Amino acid sequence: MNVVNSATPATPATPEVPAASAAPVTVRQAVFDLLRGHGVDTVFGNPGSTELPMFRDFPADFRYVLGLQESVVVAMADGHAQATRRLAVVNLHSAAGVGHAMGSLYTAAKTRAPLVVIAGQQSRSLLHGEPYLLNEDPGLLASPHVKWSREPARPEDVPAAIARACHLALTPPMGPVMVSVPADDWDRPASPVAPRKVGTVLNADPELLAETGRALAGARSPAFVVGAEVDREQALDDVVELAEAHGARVWAAPMSHRCSFPERHPLFAGFLPPVREGVVAELAGHDLVLVLGAPAFTYHVPGEGPFLSPGTRLYQFTDDAQRAAWTPEGVSVLTSVRPAVRQILAAHGPDRPRSRPAPRRPAERVTVTGPYVTPSYLVQTLADLRPKGSVIVEEAPSTRPVMCEHLPNDGPDSFFTTAGGALGYGLPAAVGMALARPDRQVIAVLGDGSAMYAIQALWSAARLGVRLVVVVVDNGGYATVDSFARRFGIDKPSGTELGGLDFPGLAAAQGCSGEQVTRPEALGQALRRAFESPLPYVVSVVVRQ
Repeated sequence: MNVVNSATPATPATPEVPAASAAPVTVRQAVFDLLRGHGVDTVFGNPGSTELPMFRDFPADFRYVLGLQESVVVAMADGHAQATRRLAVVNLHSAAGVGHAMGSLYTAAKTRAPLVVIAGQQSRSLLHGEPYLLNEDPGLLASPHVKWSREPARPEDVPAAIARACHLALTPPMGPVMVSVPADDWDRPASPVAPRKVGTVLNADPELLAETGRALAGARSPAFVVGAEVDREQALDDVVELAEAHGARVWAAPMSHRCSFPERHPLFAGFLPPVREGVVAELAGHDLVLVLGAPAFTYHVPGEGPFLSPGTRLYQFTDDAQRAAWTPEGVSVLTSVRPAVRQILAAHGPDRPRSRPAPRRPAERVTVTGPYVTPSYLVQTLADLRPKGSVIVEEAPSTRPVMCEHLPNDGPDSFFTTAGGALGYGLPAAVGMALARPDRQVIAVLGDGSAMYAIQALWSAARLGVRLVVVVVDNGGYATVDSFARRFGIDKPSGTELGGLDFPGLAAAQGCSGEQVTRPEALGQALRRAFESPLPYVVSVVVRQ
């Protein structure tokens, strides 16, 4: 496997006042000035005692977005960062708050969300002992789910540490970083730190890129596998153009958490399963597979045998050196997807005419003859009624397969889901996205079990007045766990039944509107009311197979 990296040279911005000659300010002033320079005007947080000095005389041009638990806070910031493609800043409380946030930090690492987490710490004057709320090892606590974690050695080093954190969060592959700041640092003097520009685009090695282009041009039957980097880099239109130029069938990578190819396009072939043998079977017959912005491949269950059929060549474009390193065969090119695809488009067309592959058969329309709403009927109705340009945020694992069939996504930034499988992401991430994009209807599709991981995010949604519709798929349990248990020969595992959850009541208690749907004929009108509501609206749909 060949792995090559060539970074685009960065062009530093010229600071208005050289940092070395600037008059000292407080650590707090230097940090907020630095964040302004990065276009940040929002802090997501849940405050505790050790963070309070950070917010003395809180700047009028910043807003503090309160979440009612730290995992909710991080997921809201994650959604906001993905929707804006900009840095998001999170404030967490010392060791306990960081601990609460770990599940969402894990997910943020998988979604590649550029987050700067500023965590509280006890005062330096107490650190020699064992004070209450001590974070004993700030560099270790959040590992390995942050790219970098540091507690500066001196108060005056805090602004420079946060400047470094901003750049690391935005450098491919993007992801969360953490800086621990003792409570008594914020009022200490420090020198201003001017924001700099750091290149965030990786350019491929020309020889490997040319090799890939020639191989694609000469392939008899190429196939593409697309992942989240395509959508994150706004390369979807370029990938569509490349697929059309080469008549390539296009699959979504296993467990991909964004829509990276229009799912109604005639070249879209479907969703690869997270099973080795399943990937081999789906890609059989293709002599070249080009993986764009995705692992090759993500598996969820053990498998055996080859990774691809004999005679199939694998090429991969990714901005993640770790991902490229563990790709088991073929050629991995360390690059941002968009410039690499554009260069191939400009230089390499197919060597011979190719016939277009047969399009994927569309799913048949669902009809309901009984008194219950089925998951397929729910998803189909949602597809029929969702506003144009709406965004789906999904965390309903047992419903995801029917969503793949009956709820196609066609455009960039149209679909998001938890990247690492940790529940509790969907609802707060949808709140963060709705806050970032008030021009688009955001729809969270959540399982009943998933919703309860972070139900207090509804309070933040109501307080912020965001345009959000929450559809709860209420099947009375952890249905995906029941399904997966059968792989282990377990008919019915313990602890997977739920009941007595009043989601409209939970919504009302936190300032949102809502209703429950139990019959198919009521579903359409309930969704229409939700889409017309000026407040966040919860539709709880009782489903049965």
